[in-house]
Amino acid sequence: MKSVHFDTSSSTLRQRIETMPEDSVLFRSDFPDYHSEFVGATLAELTDEGILVKLAQGIYAKPRRSKFGAVLPSVEKIVQAISKRDNAKVIPFGMTALNALGLSTQVPMNYTYLTTGSERTICLKNQKVLLKRGVPKNFCYATRLISLMVQALRALKQENVGQEEIQTIRSLITRESDKESLTKDVDMMPAWMKRIVKPMLND
Repeated sequence: MKSVHFDTSSSTLRQRIETMPEDSVLFRSDFPDYHSEFVGATLAELTDEGILVKLAQGIYAKPRRSKFGAVLPSVEKIVQAISKRDNAKVIPFGMTALNALGLSTQVPMNYTYLTTGSERTICLKNQKVLLKRGVPKNFCYATRLISLMVQALRALKQENVGQEEIQTIRSLITRESDKESLTKDVDMMPAWMKRIVKPMLND
């Protein structure tokens, strides 16, 4: 078998990164064919030059360029890229979950997610993204909707669920296409949440 020779010159690694699409999320470990210290030095150079933005240890973004300056990938895109890399599951938590479901219009000061992967903090321009280790029962639901709803309702608290929230929840439930998984998931919700959501399955 013919051996493959990797050219580890700085220009080659730089070219690989520079030709990546804007709005990409990349990792130091994405380049195993180069020596780790060499990769680190090249990423540091590209960060100093403003081509990359360092988000967390070993995690970088290649921002889009606009007339207003560099625009980082969305929080959701960054979190999904990290979870895919870690082979982990993630769920929005607290105010982040409320906002994702439309149960709150308040933009979170910081974005918080539960993860089955490693805990880490990602620093964006004016916000932080916190990945917190979640217990297994948070990830037992088959539908993303109920995973999100459990976290959102937990943050909202039972006494704050009014008619407006009920309407939003009902609308979300009726739009869920996987009715079989939805029914099973609702049965696994905490008791007070189940009392709110289960009657909506027959609407």
